[in-house]
Amino acid sequence: MAAIAIYSLKGGVGKTTLAVNLAWCAATLSARRTLLWDLDPQAASTFLLGGAKGKVQAQSVFTRDVEPARLVHATGVDRLDLIGADASLRGLDLLFHELDKKKRLAKLLGQLDKAYDRMLLDCPPGLTETSEQVMRAADLIVVPVIPSPLSERALAEVEAHLGKGKVPLMPVHSMVDRRRKLHAEALEKHPNWPVIPMASVVETMAARRAPVGAFAGRTAGGKAFADLWQAIEKRLAKPRKTASKKT
Repeated sequence: MAAIAIYSLKGGVGKTTLAVNLAWCAATLSARRTLLWDLDPQAASTFLLGGAKGKVQAQSVFTRDVEPARLVHATGVDRLDLIGADASLRGLDLLFHELDKKKRLAKLLGQLDKAYDRMLLDCPPGLTETSEQVMRAADLIVVPVIPSPLSERALAEVEAHLGKGKVPLMPVHSMVDRRRKLHAEALEKHPNWPVIPMASVVETMAARRAPVGAFAGRTAGGKAFADLWQAIEKRLAKPRKTASKKT
């Protein structure tokens, strides 16, 4: 099992769009048993995949009131399950602080690792207690970056916070309009970063409540998500480098 976090210090950069589409690619294109865990109290991923089912609050799993498997439910996509979010997650940062268990999320993922091949975490923005838990639990952190100085600055802050030898980051240019000079210059600066275009078909997701691949997989947007997922699978196949210890 590999855990892939979709995370950004900034909001509004296409994080949820990436999480839902990559989860669909994992389940459909790679035939992986996939779980998408929505950790964002805005619950956008949950909405796009059909909404949470049941009356158990999302936060209860972290206080050991319920087992994580009880929060899992199937989506309309084969091999793709969801742990949904709700308003109870607004207090998650405070809860993690009070619990004082640095690897609580990692242990919960461990309880599910036999059931899934890939777990994707849709994370709330900001450097918070929740993001710290995510960084300890993830095997790879995918960071959507809009081609703009502020978004690139946010990525630099995350890189500085993590330091070398920890969880690898994978920056992705998101919401790209190649006609814009600023966007074109950013792509030239980082030619090896995957690119997700700004496209009307991506915006249609909210109306259809479905990933792009489910209704427009042959479009430029659909192909971009598929290519990004292939790049993620290749990245996960590489052995992790460990930081050298000074003696």
